[in-house]
Amino acid sequence: MLNEEAAQEKAPNAKSIPWEKVPWWVIILVALGAFLTYLIMANPNYHDTFNYLKAGVVMTLRITFTAYIFAVSAGLLIGLARTSKNKIIYTLATLYVEVVRGIPMVVLMLYVAFALVPAAVGVIKSFGGWGVAHFQNAILRDVFTALSHASTRDLPMNVRAIIALAMGYAAFEAEVFRAGIQSIGRGQMEAALSLGMNYFQAMRFVILPQAVRRVLPPLGNDFVALLKDSSLATVLAVREITQMGRLRRASTFRVMETFNVVAYLYLSMTLLLSGMVRYLEQRLKIKE
Repeated sequence: MLNEEAAQEKAPNAKSIPWEKVPWWVIILVALGAFLTYLIMANPNYHDTFNYLKAGVVMTLRITFTAYIFAVSAGLLIGLARTSKNKIIYTLATLYVEVVRGIPMVVLMLYVAFALVPAAVGVIKSFGGWGVAHFQNAILRDVFTALSHASTRDLPMNVRAIIALAMGYAAFEAEVFRAGIQSIGRGQMEAALSLGMNYFQAMRFVILPQAVRRVLPPLGNDFVALLKDSSLATVLAVREITQMGRLRRASTFRVMETFNVVAYLYLSMTLLLSGMVRYLEQRLKIKE
């Protein structure tokens, strides 16, 4: 009897809960989210604040998706340039990456909005004036006349914010693509060239498909980071979530309710996107 009781004590309890494996952070976040959702539905102040900020969600997503598309496209080209054997192309790409990555995003946004865009508009106006003076063709004169009347007011602040974010994140995506391309063995490029492909064909059909698959998780992480950095557009008075929150706080003086909802909206979007990135990482890990 004593041996049986001892064996039963030593036997693991199948019904015991492995508390150390419980994702407490998930439970806490779900509880906080449920509580804030209840406040938004039941509390008039939270409800009105949420309705006021909904327009900012649309602008935030528009800025994020547009800037990310341009950032990934430019980052791929710059990343290819970073692996080029041409010294001029490599130097220019490296200079861009090192300079842009060394500038804080908020400074880059202010620089693009208030220095780079006006300078570019000035160049366009000068080019338009030169064209009007040197071309007599009616169609060309109309085009150059339109360019000569260009104004910084023609480019709204949300577009300038998109340009700044795209420029900033293009440098980060370039490094992601460069690392992905260089992670592919040199033997594959040599094999593709030996089969009669040129450099561009080998890069398009052999190297890039593998490199893009490997860099999808970090690209997803950068998308989440870009969503959060879109809040920096508030320094340009773009009416995204953060700016709408500032306006709501200034008009109602309800600081707690306003920024609780602002944090709730950002956290909801980032957690959803982070979950999608984790799922993508697991899918790619399974197929390795």
